[in-house]
Amino acid sequence: MIVSVSRAERRRDRQPRVEALFGAEAAAALDLFELTEFAWHDCYGEITPPEQVIDDILVVSQGDLGKLARAARLAVTDRRDLRLSADALRGSDSVDHDST
Repeated sequence: MIVSVSRAERRRDRQPRVEALFGAEAAAALDLFELTEFAWHDCYGEITPPEQVIDDILVVSQGDLGKLARAARLAVTDRRDLRLSADALRGSDSVDHDST
């Protein structure tokens, strides 16, 4: 059985990680994630990006709102490039993740 999670619930679930990374700018960062979900839905017909994409966006953002906006846009336009950027920041030379 598929249980749907509302946008507000996803925001609440992401809040601790986002607050830890963005501090006082967490609300703005969460707003950017919400906009990313709208773009993701428009492009892919899915409610939200996969959790790995969210993780990659957070890694690439490095706690900076400008970098978050660029990472979110990259997630929607080419998530493979986002993955490569995140892996480089993680110090990983593995690219054998989900290849979609």
